[in-house]
Amino acid sequence: MKTRWLRWRRGAARHLPRTLRGRFVLIMLVGVLTAQLASYAIWSSQVRSSQLEQLDELSRNVAYSVASTMHFFRSLPFEYRHIVLDQLRNMGGTRFFVSVNERRIPVEDMGDGPEKRLVVDNFREILTDELNIDDVLVEFSRPETLRVYNNEVLLHDLPPRWGQHSLLMEPLSPPILVVQMELAPDTWLYVATLLPVPELLADNRWISGERLLAAFMVLLSVLGLSLLGIRSVTRPLGRLARAARQLGDDLDAPPLRETGPREVAATAAAFNRMQERIRDQVEERERLFSAISHDLKTPITRLRLRAEMLDDPRQRERFCASLDELDLLVKGALASVKGLDLHEPVEEVDPRAVLDELAEELALQKGEVTITGHAAPLPVKPLAFKRCLANLLENAVFYGRRAEVTLDDGPERLTIVIRDHGPGIPSGERERVFSPFVRLEPSRSRHTGGSGLGLGIARHIARAMGGDIALANHPQGGLVATLDFPRS
Repeated sequence: MKTRWLRWRRGAARHLPRTLRGRFVLIMLVGVLTAQLASYAIWSSQVRSSQLEQLDELSRNVAYSVASTMHFFRSLPFEYRHIVLDQLRNMGGTRFFVSVNERRIPVEDMGDGPEKRLVVDNFREILTDELNIDDVLVEFSRPETLRVYNNEVLLHDLPPRWGQHSLLMEPLSPPILVVQMELAPDTWLYVATLLPVPELLADNRWISGERLLAAFMVLLSVLGLSLLGIRSVTRPLGRLARAARQLGDDLDAPPLRETGPREVAATAAAFNRMQERIRDQVEERERLFSAISHDLKTPITRLRLRAEMLDDPRQRERFCASLDELDLLVKGALASVKGLDLHEPVEEVDPRAVLDELAEELALQKGEVTITGHAAPLPVKPLAFKRCLANLLENAVFYGRRAEVTLDDGPERLTIVIRDHGPGIPSGERERVFSPFVRLEPSRSRHTGGSGLGLGIARHIARAMGGDIALANHPQGGLVATLDFPRS
C-alpha cells in the first residue's frame, strides 16, 4: 500500500508545473474551484430541498383542483358535458384543458427524478382518495408532442382559444401534466395543466449557462489576481536563483536586495552573508598561498646556492633535483589556487582563435595540434578559458605526441573534443587524475611532467563556467578529453 502511494505521488509530481509560480497558481485554482463546488453543492442542496417543499404544496393544491374539476364533470349528465366544454373554450378556457375522449390517449411520458415522483404520487394519492378511482394515469408530456383528442390532433394544431392560452407559454416550453381517468366504458376524462415551476424536469437545471459563466468569471479573476500577487512574491526567489548560478563566476557581484516577504528577505540576507564569507575565505586562501610561495623562495634559493658548493657531483645533482621538485610543488600549489581568476570579467571569446593561438605556441615546442570545426563566440573568462584549454593540450601533446581537436557547436552547448595518441588512462584512474598532485607516472622529475595539477585546474575552471570535462579511451588508442560548455 505504501509503495503504491509513493508511486502515485511520483506520477502526480511529474505532471505538476515546474515553476513555483505555476504551482502557486494551480493551488489557488484548485482551492477556489473546490470552495466553489462545495458551496455550490450546499446551496444546491438547500435550494433543491426548498423547491421540493414548494412543489409538494403546489402539486397537492393543483391535484385538489383537478379532483374538483373531475368531480364536477362526473356529476354532469352525459349530454351536458360537451356543451360545458364548448362554453369553456368559447370563454377562453381555464387553467385546465379538459376533454372527454372515447379512449385513453397515449402520451410520450418524459422526465424522471424525485420531482416527478413527488408530483405523480401526490396526484394519484389525492385523486384516488377524492374520486374513489384506482386507475388514475398521471404523466408529463412535451407541448410539441401532446395530443388532446381522439383524432390524434396535436396541441399546436388547435385553434388558439382552445388550448394554447392555458397550456402554452411561449417562448418557454414547460412540461404539461396530463391526468386521464375512465368515467365510464369508452369515456375517458382528459385533464391537462401546467405547474408554475421553472425547469421542473430539466436535467441540467443545476448547471445553467449563467452559473457556468459566473464560475468562469470567478476563476479568471482569481487567475489574474494570483498571477499578479504570486509574481511579486516569486520574483525575489528568481533573483536568488540567478545569483546562486552566478556565484561561481563572479563572487564580486552586488548583493541581493533584502526586500519582499519576511522569509524571502531572510533568505536573501543569508545568501549575501554566505557570498561575503566565501569571498573572504577565497581571498584569504590566495593570500596564504602567495605568502607561503614568497617565503619559500628565499630558503630554496639559499639551499640551491649551498648545493652548488658541494664537492661531490652526484650529491650535488641529487640535491638540486630535490630542490627543483620542491620548487615545482610550490609553484603547482600556487597555480592550483589561482587556477580561476575570480576578478576576471566575462567576455565573448572565439574558441577557435584561442585554440589556434595555443597550437602555434605548442608548435614552437615541437607539439603537433590539428583543429577542425568552428564555433560562435562563447561568453567566458578569457584567461581562465585559455588556461583550461592549454592544460588539456599540453597534457595531450606531452603524453600522446600529437593532439586532434574537434569543435562541435550547437544552439545550447559547445563541445570541444581533444584526442591524443598516447597510452590512455585505465578506467579506474580516470576520476582520480583530476585530484591535485595525482600523476600516473610516479616520478616527480621535471623531465617526465609536472606535479599532477593540470587536469584538476582544467576541470575546476570548466565547472566554474557551468561546463565539465570527461575522459575516455579511444577505441584505436589514445585518450579522449571531452570539454563541454553550456551556451546559456
